[in-house]
Amino acid sequence: MTEEGTQEAERRKAIETELKRLEESAIYSSQIQFEQTKQWRGVNLLLGIPASLLAAIAGTAALVNTGGRIVAGVVALTSAGFGATLTTVNASHRMNQAAAAANAYLEIQTAARQARTIDLPCLSIEEARNILAELTARRDEQNKTAEPPNRRSYKKAQKNINSGGQTYAVDETRSPEE
Repeated sequence: MTEEGTQEAERRKAIETELKRLEESAIYSSQIQFEQTKQWRGVNLLLGIPASLLAAIAGTAALVNTGGRIVAGVVALTSAGFGATLTTVNASHRMNQAAAAANAYLEIQTAARQARTIDLPCLSIEEARNILAELTARRDEQNKTAEPPNRRSYKKAQKNINSGGQTYAVDETRSPEE
């Protein structure tokens, strides 16, 4: 092999390695954001259901008899507290934001894997480098907009990935080097 051919092979291998890193980064980021989605959905339900139920109870207590006004008032204030907390935390918005970020990372993961396993062998070095740069820019932009994960989400995501949660059945038949 000529020196130029050796350099091209080394560069192609470096691009492949970097695509693997990008893919791995996107796997973790998507899984973490999915865990964040689950947590915010839980917070939304934990605060939203009691707020709604307490509001209904307060309304019923106020309408049933006039002696229940104090109970109705306390229950209404408790309901308002849950509602105010829910509004302040904005769990519904955060849940949707985390889900959108998770799906964006999945798109990057898929594109990196396809570029590495399907396109890279047929691309020129310049084309491969451009794809890598575009995917890196997408990942970096997503990192800027995604909410930073908490420790619990990170740990749960890591556990899910380590137990095969991001593995396709077809991948189990592939060799470990791929």
